[in-house]
Amino acid sequence: MSGSLQRKIHVGCKQLGLDNEARRTLQLVETGKESLKDMDEGDMLKVLARLKRDGFTDAKPKAKRHPKAKRADLRLIHVLWSKLGEAGALKDPSRTGLNKFIRTRFEANWGSVPADVDMLADSIQIDDVVQALKAWASRVEADFDFMEHRK
Repeated sequence: MSGSLQRKIHVGCKQLGLDNEARRTLQLVETGKESLKDMDEGDMLKVLARLKRDGFTDAKPKAKRHPKAKRADLRLIHVLWSKLGEAGALKDPSRTGLNKFIRTRFEANWGSVPADVDMLADSIQIDDVVQALKAWASRVEADFDFMEHRK
């Protein structure tokens, strides 16, 4: 635990723009100890609390979210991919995995594929992807309850 607290203290100091000398001074003021090596967990928690009072936030940044696809048929592709992921049928259930699947499965037939699934515009191509995902789901006996995705 103390290793992770030390890392958080260093991250906090960096975030607040404190150099090593300023960090050691802060530690001395808060705990009476200049070095992290001399501190126990309670001392480190005091230093961390001070950093947080000074504006340090140790929350992880939120993951970048893509906007909801504008077309219902594209949203269906995302739902099918998600259900395949929940069924354990995918190595990479992320959006990147979906784009890779489309590229691998359809590039030879289509000649080229867009960089992202939501850039698909041809309804025939979109239907090709939907049908391929439905067939895959059928093979792995994935359970599809589409009513829960109607939001």
